[in-house]
Amino acid sequence: MKRFLRYFLNGLLIIAPISITIWIVVAIIDWLDTMFDLGVPGLGILMMVALLTLVGFISSSFLVKPFIILSERILHKVPLISIIYSSIKDLFNAFVGDNQKFNKPVMVKMSEESDNYKLGFVTQESLQNINIEDKVAVYFPHSYNFSGELFIVPKANVTYLDLPSSEVMKFVVSGGVSKL
Repeated sequence: MKRFLRYFLNGLLIIAPISITIWIVVAIIDWLDTMFDLGVPGLGILMMVALLTLVGFISSSFLVKPFIILSERILHKVPLISIIYSSIKDLFNAFVGDNQKFNKPVMVKMSEESDNYKLGFVTQESLQNINIEDKVAVYFPHSYNFSGELFIVPKANVTYLDLPSSEVMKFVVSGGVSKL
């Protein structure tokens, strides 16, 4: 019975991650196909890629930029919409674009009394606008979750890591299970 249980758990460890990954990918493709229901499976995702590329191309034109700026100003003035829009835009800008924020992985000594360290990402190297000179803002993602915490820590406690940001993020989010 022990051997059966061990084989079952080994099979689960192999099949579950593959199955869940396939299920998520199929669900996203299915969702995109329902957005553009053209009767051909997979055409929705192709249409979405083409549409996003076209919008990116058009938005880079100097003639369109004033309209984008005006639209964003309007969105920032509408009470509930401004909170949602600015949060989502900041989140996307943190990962993609010219102002990526999670590109400076660090190891932070959490207190002088212990040798405990946390891995995170410096998001602001200067806090002069809030009258804090000797500290930096470090974001610590949570493991197995899409959330995290922002700490203001002394610069002396921060050690910059010469590692790819994506590998550090994967390491933290996996709870230290994946390799650096």
